[in-house]
Amino acid sequence: MRRKITKKLEIQPDSVYNSVKVTKLINFVMKSGKKNTARKIVYGAFDVIKEKVKEEDPLEIFEAALRNTGPTVEVRSRRVGGANYQIPREARPERRQYLAIKWIIDAAGSKTGSPMQERLAEEFLLASKNEGEAVKKKENTHKMAEANKAFAHFAW
Repeated sequence: MRRKITKKLEIQPDSVYNSVKVTKLINFVMKSGKKNTARKIVYGAFDVIKEKVKEEDPLEIFEAALRNTGPTVEVRSRRVGGANYQIPREARPERRQYLAIKWIIDAAGSKTGSPMQERLAEEFLLASKNEGEAVKKKENTHKMAEANKAFAHFAW
């Protein structure tokens, strides 16, 4: 018997930038239900971006960073016979956004020595210029997909 299709929850846009993507970013940064702390980190990162780049809107830099780090294809494991194959598949837009935000936060979290706000702002600035760890992760994913293109016929 098939499962009932679950409805996706509508996420409300944040109060400062009126953007659903910023709300999703806050939710990704949040740990142990501490949403206020996550808001301080994200809005603090946007303030740092405002200081460093005075002529551009931090929301535009955030959008550019998401565009530059979102992968168009990804590889998924599939067991065929006795072997596991990495099968390249096109990433859906929601999945692309999820991976972009996740990779940016992971890249910022892996650095040490400065507050999370500054690390996150730095990663956004680098990603908007097509640099940084998150963009490298995207390029590696694309390389893996290209290398495993021969197994695309196993896609389901």
